[in-house]
Amino acid sequence: MPEQSELLSLTDSDPDPFLRLKNGGTEVYLIRHADALPSANEVVGGGYDDQSLSELGRRQSMALAQRMSEVPMVAIYSSPIGRAQQTASFIGEALGLEVYIDAGLREVDLGPVPLHLLAGLAPEEHAVALQKYLHGIQDTALHVGVWSQIPGCEPSGVLRARLTETVDQIASRYSGKRVAVVSHSGAINAYMGSRHVSPCAASAADLERNASCQN
Repeated sequence: MPEQSELLSLTDSDPDPFLRLKNGGTEVYLIRHADALPSANEVVGGGYDDQSLSELGRRQSMALAQRMSEVPMVAIYSSPIGRAQQTASFIGEALGLEVYIDAGLREVDLGPVPLHLLAGLAPEEHAVALQKYLHGIQDTALHVGVWSQIPGCEPSGVLRARLTETVDQIASRYSGKRVAVVSHSGAINAYMGSRHVSPCAASAADLERNASCQN
């Protein structure tokens, strides 16, 4: 059995398997944007990327910002898509930090939204049709397991490579520090899959529910 001095020597000399901040590791908080499925009185013309955060999403973002205000961060990055930027802006305001936009953090490219399916609809019908379309995309991705099975969609391999390069570049800039990255479920899942690790962070929705329970 190794002597205690030998164990200490191994601990001091070997690379840190936990990538702790004090040893130069970077903590990256991967955050999925808050809810942006609009109700009839919130929906605007166009597809999902044209929608702002819903009233629920704004509550989630406020709860998230309150929780994140207790975590010392040095930078916040966001996808260029509005729902992610708006979520990140709540965090940035709470922490007094500027939000940096990185196009590499955008959601998987699903191809053009079939806007003809939404044309001429009343607001309530538009909101329902948009939610139905998104749920259909989600069901296909979950059951098939790869994005490339959706016609016109960004291939899964390309998506994983894009997210890996983007997040790794961000992490490399902040050795020994913490950063927040606000993106999308498909994008975050692709990055986590590329790293073969299980996500352990709570979503904005989870934080909103927890905050509600504490009040």
